[in-house]
Amino acid sequence: MSAQSQTRRTTFGRSFARLSCAAAAALALCAPSAWAWEPTKPVEFVIPAGPGGGADQMARLIQGIIVKHKLMKESMVVINKSGGAGAEGFLAVKDAKGDPHKIIITLSNLFTTPMATGVPFSWKDMTPVSMMALDQFVLWVNAETPYKTANEYIAAVKAAGPNKMKMGGTGSKQEDQIITVGLEKATGTKFIYVPFKGGGEVAVQLVGKHIDSSVNNPIEAVAQWRAGSLRPLCVFDDTRMPYKEKVTTTQGWADIPTCKESGVPTDYVMLRGIFMAPGVTPDQQAYYVDLMKKVRETPEWKEFMEKGAFNQTALAGTDFVKWLTNAELQHRQLMTEAGFIAKQ
Repeated sequence: MSAQSQTRRTTFGRSFARLSCAAAAALALCAPSAWAWEPTKPVEFVIPAGPGGGADQMARLIQGIIVKHKLMKESMVVINKSGGAGAEGFLAVKDAKGDPHKIIITLSNLFTTPMATGVPFSWKDMTPVSMMALDQFVLWVNAETPYKTANEYIAAVKAAGPNKMKMGGTGSKQEDQIITVGLEKATGTKFIYVPFKGGGEVAVQLVGKHIDSSVNNPIEAVAQWRAGSLRPLCVFDDTRMPYKEKVTTTQGWADIPTCKESGVPTDYVMLRGIFMAPGVTPDQQAYYVDLMKKVRETPEWKEFMEKGAFNQTALAGTDFVKWLTNAELQHRQLMTEAGFIAKQ
C-alpha cells in the first residue's frame, strides 16, 4: 500500500443524519407516512453471512426489538444466506423485484463480493433503506500470549518470518482480508490468512489457538474478552472508541489504542445497513426507514451499540446514497491495491 494509501482514511461518513417527516415534523415517530403501507405477510430478513458474526447478531437483535416493542404487525423471519461470500443473499433480494416483504442486512461485502467474484450484482440493484451504524475492527490475540501491544505482536510476526503466523478472518477477499493485506503492506509482514464462515467461528478458533490473531468486530469477540480468553491490541480507526464503561475489570473499549497510536498505520470501518428488493414503492421504502428509526430509539439498541462499541452514524435517503457511492469507489481502490478484483 502506498504512503498516500496508508494515510487515507476509509472511515466513511462521519455525520449523523436525522430523519424527519414533512407531515409530522414535530413528532418523534413519523406515523402518517409510515402507515401509508405496511406488510401484509411475514417479512423475510436475509443475512448474507454465517451465524454468530456481527451481521447475524445485529439482524437477530433487530428482529427481537421489533417483536418486543410490537413495531410491526406481521412476523419477521431471519434467514442466513452466506453462500458465495454473501452473493447468495444479495442475489435472492435482487431477484425479488417489487417484493416489499424481503429485506437484507448488509456489511461491506455489499461492495467486495461482486468485485472479488464477478457476480453480476451491485448495491444499485437493491433499494437503500438505512445505514444503522458503522462497525469497528480490532486486532485480537489469545490472552495467554505475551503480546501486550500491537507493536509487540507485529515485531513477533516479523521475527517469525513470512507466512508463519496465522490471521483468521471472515471470508476471502472480504473486509477482514482487506485489513490483513493493509496491515501487511503498512508493516512489512506476511500472514497466512485463514478464512472462516463467520466472526463467531473466528473468535472460537483464536481462543483454541488454531490461529494467532484476528481482526474481528468488537461484538464478535467481546464475550471472549470479558471471559479473559482474548486480548485486544488496537482498533483500526483514526480515533479511539468513546465507550468508557469497563468490559473487563481493568479495561473498556476507550482504553484500546488506535492502531496508528500503536505504530500500525491501518484503519477501516464497515457498513451495517438495511436494503430492500428493487422496484418497491416509495411508501414501502418509507415504512422500513421509519421502522429502523424506531428500532434505533429503543434502549435495547442503545445498549447493543455500547456493548459492541459501534460508531453510531445513521443515514437514510440521499445522504445514504451519497455515502454508498463514495464507499463503492473507495472499496474498488482498496480491492485493486490488494489484487482482489476478479478478472473479467
